[in-house]
Amino acid sequence: MLEALSKARRHSPCASCKLLRRRCTKDCIFAPYFPPEEPHKFAIVHKVFGASNVSKMLQELPRHQRADAVSSLVYEANARTRDPVYGCVGAIFYLQNQVSQLQVQLAMAQTEMLCIQMNQEPLAPASADQDVISRVSSDDVSYSCLHNITNHHQYFNFNSTNVIQYNNLKRESSSLWT
Repeated sequence: MLEALSKARRHSPCASCKLLRRRCTKDCIFAPYFPPEEPHKFAIVHKVFGASNVSKMLQELPRHQRADAVSSLVYEANARTRDPVYGCVGAIFYLQNQVSQLQVQLAMAQTEMLCIQMNQEPLAPASADQDVISRVSSDDVSYSCLHNITNHHQYFNFNSTNVIQYNNLKRESSSLWT
């Protein structure tokens, strides 16, 4: 009796065969990638891509690339479920926009640091032509630097309402793999 139970457990159908209600064979293309313990993985992939399409994709790939392909399919299917229009491209766009905003903030901070350094260094004219420069007060330099920073800020200020908002992106992206 125990032997029959252990045999049944070893040959339990994969998640795809279970969902599609068919017999899981030894050479089932889905079995190595959709184990019976993770039925949600195949269910979401099946819902978005369809079993036939997934089967065709896996058959066209060499065996060593199939696991990565299944991971990508699961990720994209989860992203498509959350955002049917953009899928994972929306998350990529959001992250690229965030990088751009941070680059602008960095450039502004570097400009501000340069302005502060310029204010702290005494202006020593080397010739008569530079005598005019020495008459410029440090307040004028500060104003000039701050004015430049403000002007750059208005050109590079990305409004977050124009970007697809993903709350708790880290948490969601980690859950997309499960």
